[in-house]
Amino acid sequence: MKRLIIGIGGMTNGGKSTLSRSLHGIVPNSCILSQDSFFKDDSVVPVDSHGFKQYDTLEALHMDRMMSEVRSWVEDPQSFMLSQGLSVQESSVFSLIVEGFLIFNYGPLNELFDKRYFLQIPYETCKLRRSLRVYMPPDPVGYFDGHVWPMYLKNRKEMENMVQDLVFLDGTQKREDLLAMVYKDIQQMFTAV
Repeated sequence: MKRLIIGIGGMTNGGKSTLSRSLHGIVPNSCILSQDSFFKDDSVVPVDSHGFKQYDTLEALHMDRMMSEVRSWVEDPQSFMLSQGLSVQESSVFSLIVEGFLIFNYGPLNELFDKRYFLQIPYETCKLRRSLRVYMPPDPVGYFDGHVWPMYLKNRKEMENMVQDLVFLDGTQKREDLLAMVYKDIQQMFTAV
């Protein structure tokens, strides 16, 4: 049995979840693990000097729990998928799609990826997309410019210092074009394993 772990990272509202769900829909024996599912309870997320909750840090996430899920998949992808209610097809290749905004900043997770994609969009597009989403709790006034964007720039710089083989994707491209490009890469990886 062969295993592929694909990382889809990027900024907030860059298209990570959309691309991941689209890939999952066409890649046999795949499943998605979303970093957003591992946020700590809001009551324990630190607050900065401006009163902004520090969600854009590894400390706001249960990375230990996320790694436990990844290890479970690595140990037995078929059982993991069945435990998640996913169907398993006849194949010797299984794929785990890990998506999130800080997946490449966490060394133990980053080491496991066979392929790394990073979705990026311009500041204006990011701010607009974020303003159209509903968050619980809602973003306070000034949160994007006072915390989200500066933390993205900080985390991106850290990531670029840690990771050498990122494939940068333009998150403003048509969904179908992004999917086709990434799927072609993954198909090539399937034939190589």
